Amino acid sequence: MEKTAIFPGSFDPITRGHESVIKRAIPLFDKIIVALGDNPQKETFFPVEKRILWLKKVFEKNPSVEIMTYSGLTVDFCRKVGAKYILRGLRTSADFEFERSIGQINKQMYPEIDTVFLLTTPQFSSLNSSIVRDIIRNGGDPAPFVPEAVIIE
Repeated sequence: MEKTAIFPGSFDPITRGHESVIKRAIPLFDKIIVALGDNPQKETFFPVEKRILWLKKVFEKNPSVEIMTYSGLTVDFCRKVGAKYILRGLRTSADFEFERSIGQINKQMYPEIDTVFLLTTPQFSSLNSSIVRDIIRNGGDPAPFVPEAVIIE
């Protein structure tokens, strides 16, 4: 049976931290689906089409990484694609507490799912998409914080 993991997020934009977690997880799974969640209640900075394009460019040399979009519950998407793992990156203990709660609820809703946590590498532990958006909004250069394939104009 193929080991498929979902790495859900809004990737608004994808950061070097996201990229690092996903690339480090490639040897652990047969397939990783980077699942761009569509949450109508969340206002995004970049259009979904641009975020999909960036994700495809970042992982174009990684055939075991697929890019998909979904809406609704992540566990329902996992069922739909046959994934038994949700991959999450942890930067801080606060991330752990938040992700642990979600992981436990997901397990109750879909007993076959397991959440796998990877620690972020130290250089990315303070990085998140919100910070990158603030840099962009204020005219700063986001290049050091996003993958090389991501060109923000």
